[in-house]
Amino acid sequence: MAKPQFMQQQYAFAAHIRDPQNSPAPADVEDRRMAIYRELFYNNVEGFLSNSFPVLRKLLDDDAWHQLAREFFAKYRCHSPLFLEIPREFMAYLEELRGDCPGDLPFMRELAHYEWVELALSVSEAEPASVVDPAGDLLDSRPVLASTAWPLSYRYPVHRISPDFVPEEPGDQPTYLLVYRDDDDEVGFIELNPVSARLFALLQEQTTSTGREVLEQIAAELQHPNPGVVVDGGHQILQDWRRRGIVLGSAC
Repeated sequence: MAKPQFMQQQYAFAAHIRDPQNSPAPADVEDRRMAIYRELFYNNVEGFLSNSFPVLRKLLDDDAWHQLAREFFAKYRCHSPLFLEIPREFMAYLEELRGDCPGDLPFMRELAHYEWVELALSVSEAEPASVVDPAGDLLDSRPVLASTAWPLSYRYPVHRISPDFVPEEPGDQPTYLLVYRDDDDEVGFIELNPVSARLFALLQEQTTSTGREVLEQIAAELQHPNPGVVVDGGHQILQDWRRRGIVLGSAC
């Protein structure tokens, strides 16, 4: 069944705003008026993208950036009407629709994810933690991680990428990062090594183990000749994480 005339007009209007190169404007609307809508809608979306992905924006020249933004605007169907969700939708576009395009930066999707995380964490609603002793023993009790601490792993050193550093190949080892939001609601990042990344992963997985038990497991995995060194070093890491708000304390 054909759509009513007013709906056909609305669809044509929206299609032209999204993709003016391939979708003609409604015949009875003056182009001067259509231009206002074309610029308003695109500039709003492009502005959100530029602000959310500032490093990626700097790495692309104007033509490449606007081609990317316009393809997202024209072709991707967002699943949320919220402006704050635009960066997440853009990442979905890169993954689901854009794919591997010749000429794209090889780390583009990883860099976009890294830049998105800061916004996502800044607006994340923290879930209430279980009963925690902020000054509790982090070795002989169970350390409690903040819900506003997220581990990240990338093939490229995304935290170092800039116009002055554009890697062409992945690193020899994965890049482990930890993003967190402190008590002042400031978002910070720290780089992890494989041992500290494993420590965080085990604390997430083993929610009944003490800090000492987790560190002794890591020492066994490393086949370290002196497990006490691993335990002492891990204890220092846990204390640093508590100062940063990554560890809330120990479970009561």
